[in-house]
Amino acid sequence: MTEYVSEVKQIPHGDTAVFGVLSNLQNLERVKEWLPMDGMGDFTFDGDAVSFRVDPVGGVTFRVVERQPNKLIKFQAERLPLPVFLWIQLVSKSETDTWLRITVRAEMNSLIKGMVDKPLREALEKLSDGLSKLPYDRF
Repeated sequence: MTEYVSEVKQIPHGDTAVFGVLSNLQNLERVKEWLPMDGMGDFTFDGDAVSFRVDPVGGVTFRVVERQPNKLIKFQAERLPLPVFLWIQLVSKSETDTWLRITVRAEMNSLIKGMVDKPLREALEKLSDGLSKLPYDRF
């Protein structure tokens, strides 16, 4: 497995509010303009999954497979030719300070890794940055 880890991002909201928003993906429908979507489109959200189109891969779905309240949300990709997992990790520092980190693990050969390494790292940082700036107090 190849692992990609974002930088830790600070969110000026409590972990309960952040987890409440991120653990129900329908919430992201309301703020999708805040999320980085370069090269992606056709987003659909439900409580447990987000689906989108990404060039040149096609349709991808990330489905929640585990929730640990106020700490962790695990996703597994569907409709991809290789196993991909994404974790959103939250650490409470105070009632108004939460740290967020995103980890992606994928099983890929060196050829695929060479093709997706840089775009995946960039997408991971954009996603973590976008999630850190959401208006969690407006949900």
